[in-house]
Amino acid sequence: MSGERELAQPLLDVRNLVKHYEGGGMFRKGPAVRAVDGVSFTVGRGETLALVGESGCGKSTVGRTILRLMEPTGGEAIFEGRNVFQLEREELRASRRRMQIVFQDPYSSLNPRMTIGDSIAEGIEIHGLAPKREIPARVAALLEEVGLDREYAARYPHEFSGGQRQRIGIARALAVEPAFLVCDEPVSALDVSVQAQVLNLLMDLQARRGLSYLFIAHDLAVVRQIAHRVAVMYLGRIVETGPTDEVLGRPRHPYTQALLSAVPEPDPVSKRLRIVLAGDPPSPSNPPTGCHFHPRCFHPAKDSRCSTEGPVLRTIGSSEVACHYAE
Repeated sequence: MSGERELAQPLLDVRNLVKHYEGGGMFRKGPAVRAVDGVSFTVGRGETLALVGESGCGKSTVGRTILRLMEPTGGEAIFEGRNVFQLEREELRASRRRMQIVFQDPYSSLNPRMTIGDSIAEGIEIHGLAPKREIPARVAALLEEVGLDREYAARYPHEFSGGQRQRIGIARALAVEPAFLVCDEPVSALDVSVQAQVLNLLMDLQARRGLSYLFIAHDLAVVRQIAHRVAVMYLGRIVETGPTDEVLGRPRHPYTQALLSAVPEPDPVSKRLRIVLAGDPPSPSNPPTGCHFHPRCFHPAKDSRCSTEGPVLRTIGSSEVACHYAE
């Protein structure tokens, strides 16, 4: 799925999001950990934006901070015309009806002491979305919508496989009738065959309900299947963003090129040049000056400007790229 959807008023508009953690230990403060360092993007209605990058780049922190599961250090998250970061407690509670999350681990995200039916019904009860006598029927309908038997409502999480638990997690998120889901690596803990089933379910639900997704992932093959647009993160910043076909088909940033070169090639005859980056990713508590990627960059035009001047996202074709020499 690809193609950019231009909307005058996006459902979600994240502006210069910053999330820093205090560094050091109990008795001595160290430099702040810059987990997210000025990230901006939009998500349109009915659109999937994939946020990709290697472990530790800050992509999960972005998703959780938008929902205020973590408090931001700075920036704005405008959702349905309101800045989520400025909402008071009751306003935030009401807003969370419209913004939900599907967690990576279906084993730990469900309460083992609650039946599946009670887990799904909890949000309906908290937000007063249905009279108590109608809740069992709504739970049954949600289970069937995600491809599970309505009789499963009386069972406990340990009785289900990983794929079934992830479907239950999706049903729980849908129970409060959201418009936007943060999908935090929702298929990475599942077998490949089950991954495809869950991805197809998410795409069907999007078509049926008009949902918007921030899809956090590191598997670019999965991203190619589900995302309309892609944003690539490195060390707390977005380095390239654009339509899926453009970013994955014609990557312009060296880091995006390196990520794509690591994707397994299913054709045994085809030969792809594997790009192996030198060194380890820098520490987010002590990022390099200039372009954060420059110590590992292999671009032939790399020069002293890269180590002293931080590039900003600029439009090249239908993508935006943070690289001085992306052309």
